[in-house]
Amino acid sequence: MRRRDRYSEAIRENLVRLRRDRRLTQAALAERAGLARTAVGRIERGQAGPRGATLSKMATALDVPVADLVRPVRRLEAVRFRSRKRFRGRAALLARVSRWLDDYRFLEPERPPCPLLEPSVRFSGAAPEQAAVKARRVIGLDDRSPVRDICGLLENNGIRVLVLHRQSDDFFGLSIGAADGGPAVVVNAWARIAVERWIFSAAHELGHVLLHPGDFVGAATDESRRSEREADRFASAFLMPEAAFTVAWNQTCGHDLITRVLKVKRLFRVSYRTVLHRLVATNRASDKLWVHFQVEVRARTGKTLRKSDEPLPLQQSAFAGNWRRSREPARLEHHDFIEDRMARLVRTAVEKNRITMSRAAEILDLDLTQMLARSRTWTN
Repeated sequence: MRRRDRYSEAIRENLVRLRRDRRLTQAALAERAGLARTAVGRIERGQAGPRGATLSKMATALDVPVADLVRPVRRLEAVRFRSRKRFRGRAALLARVSRWLDDYRFLEPERPPCPLLEPSVRFSGAAPEQAAVKARRVIGLDDRSPVRDICGLLENNGIRVLVLHRQSDDFFGLSIGAADGGPAVVVNAWARIAVERWIFSAAHELGHVLLHPGDFVGAATDESRRSEREADRFASAFLMPEAAFTVAWNQTCGHDLITRVLKVKRLFRVSYRTVLHRLVATNRASDKLWVHFQVEVRARTGKTLRKSDEPLPLQQSAFAGNWRRSREPARLEHHDFIEDRMARLVRTAVEKNRITMSRAAEILDLDLTQMLARSRTWTN
């Protein structure tokens, strides 16, 4: 394909994807951009190449830089991406991930070693709980240590982490295989999703990377309930090692159920649901535990828990942080879940004059003012 043809094809694909992601018709986009609808249609069909002024108008209408319209996007194939059927942003999300991986490849051409994926280390076919124990040992965690910084833990062991802020609770995370620049995990850190869910999603996607290497097919969109349950079991065991969970749970035996659950969840930085799942899965309680917990919460708060709710504590002084509706008790803050590696690579590239400050801002999804402000705070 000639360069001009590749240029026009990239614009066409990007324009269609961005317009659909914003749920705009061709007519609505044309009106926003001050263009004729037929002009937008011809560009999307590849029948016309836009001039610079037209590109600028469309980029402004879509609220993206012009570069997002003209830069080709590599199609990802080694992806495990399952979401609820009503989620409509798949194409745009994968394009964002593809560009992020390409930026990583530029900044870090030599992929860091990943001890979890060494040929001598195998997880396929193992029970999720056993795989979690093995994964912790491979990366140097004992069977009692809580995971305090999952982003740093993954990045230090060769797994790239991208934190997005997608305004949807129909998508929590995805993972990418080595063939596309992984292993990598992507987590939706939207403000309305509890930080504890971000952490669990990262561990859940790690479970897919280790347990289900055959699932990394970009075209697949359907969910395998079995694979999802296995990844959940892996995440629970990885974040709450059984030995440590047993000690913590037994030490709280003198408290009521709600106090015990909330105290343990705070220790391991998981949701109350994760604790209840573990209690049922290990036969410490029957399936009736879910109903019993709901009854206890309603008796003490006068409310029934919805899917997105977390119960309020009996005494605020027993837990740090604010208590808000639809928030985790003693909720973690955003600084509890921050990926570091890309930021370090960008700083190094700027300091070695490999990229401009504008390019650094683009990679980190900041505006130039924010990037300049960040750079002024860099110290040794």
